[in-house]
Amino acid sequence: MDVANVLQTPPVFFRLFVNLALALFSSAVSFHSPGSALRDRQYRLWEDAFAAAHGKLSLGEDDSEDALAKRAFGNQWRASIPLWPVLDTIPLHHDLRVAQRAHMVLAWLVSFYVHSMPPHGDESPVVPRALAVPLHQISRHLGFAPVLTFADTVLWNWDLINPEQPLSIENMRILNLFSGTDDERHFYQASARAELRGVEILRIIEDYNTLPNTTEFTSISNMARDLHRLSSIIDDISETIQSVRPLCDPHVFYWDIRPWFEGSDAKGPSTPGWIYEGVDEADLDLSGPSAGQSSVMHALDIFLDVDHKLSQRRYPAPSPENKRADLGFMERMRRYMPGKHQEYLRHVSGAPRSIRDVAQSTPALRDAYDSAVMALKRLRDSHIRIACLYVVTMSRTTPGARGGCPASAMIDRLHAARLAGKGPVRGTGGNELSILLKAGRDATRRAILKPN
Repeated sequence: MDVANVLQTPPVFFRLFVNLALALFSSAVSFHSPGSALRDRQYRLWEDAFAAAHGKLSLGEDDSEDALAKRAFGNQWRASIPLWPVLDTIPLHHDLRVAQRAHMVLAWLVSFYVHSMPPHGDESPVVPRALAVPLHQISRHLGFAPVLTFADTVLWNWDLINPEQPLSIENMRILNLFSGTDDERHFYQASARAELRGVEILRIIEDYNTLPNTTEFTSISNMARDLHRLSSIIDDISETIQSVRPLCDPHVFYWDIRPWFEGSDAKGPSTPGWIYEGVDEADLDLSGPSAGQSSVMHALDIFLDVDHKLSQRRYPAPSPENKRADLGFMERMRRYMPGKHQEYLRHVSGAPRSIRDVAQSTPALRDAYDSAVMALKRLRDSHIRIACLYVVTMSRTTPGARGGCPASAMIDRLHAARLAGKGPVRGTGGNELSILLKAGRDATRRAILKPN
């Protein structure tokens, strides 16, 4: 049942809010069971290959003893895929959950395929048409990127432990892992916990946009209450981000988990990108999954009027480093969100009343608004610290620095390949990570009404 249709002629914005909140978590339960999604015989080969890949493939650049033991299976697994028929996804388009499952399975298969390949030097990895064509087709139907995304690794990558119990982080189990490590499971769980907490942010945004006016005492009181509530929610999300530290080892994340996420442009513009065989479109969105693809966080930025593109004159003036950042990153990341999420964000962006403008003209709201912005800045400070530890610092280590990792010639070769002449540390989508994160933090700070 479409819950939004239960309400009598609900406003468009409220329908979008309900549908997005349900799409994030609640209504996804029926789609998560791997055995019930692509049950048609012709599509079972996707599911079978997906199930077979778990725990049996290793990173192509890994020459450890455990990885070498998996190499023969990996070669056989990859060799079978170009022999598959190129399946039409149109029969799947009538059911949203099945279409989402198809995107998730195909996107994971592409990452398993590309990253389990032996190092290819300066040659572009070629994704066989049996994966590339249906992934491109189902992605166009769903309205987002034909590659592994945040939705595939977090939003759609879980099931209820006990279907009789309500949805909660304690009642969710992560379904799919690249590395098979508990560290990867905890990493996804932390992201899911943050998203689940963030659904309340959508309710606050919806409540604001349905206020009959913003000048009456009751409305001002409600806005102030909700902005303080928003600060508390953001702080909770920040705490959740920090909670990943004791459960996900930075070495394991950087060397065993993160390489599976890397997209076509992860190593920078000078590295050859992926080729999708049989897909005519030249400029595909093929960056890897990123927290920057969280619809909740984008909605929060839009609601608080954070100016990531530096299009407004605000204090303090952007630094040269801020100006050098990828100012279109957040906007580009929307193309990696499911189409319904993008539609929701467009409606949030089109709201006639900016909460920042209302707070600026209403002295009683300024402290509450600034409190919410400062909470978001603290969250981005937390994100910078985590990124520094998990990516920037770890980029200067070797796999052998992790306890228990077998020593081999792979260590020196892999370390040299990662460090030699590649310049700045990059995110999974190829962006200069430190500059990008600091630019986001500084753009948030500039939204504050009272100079600090």
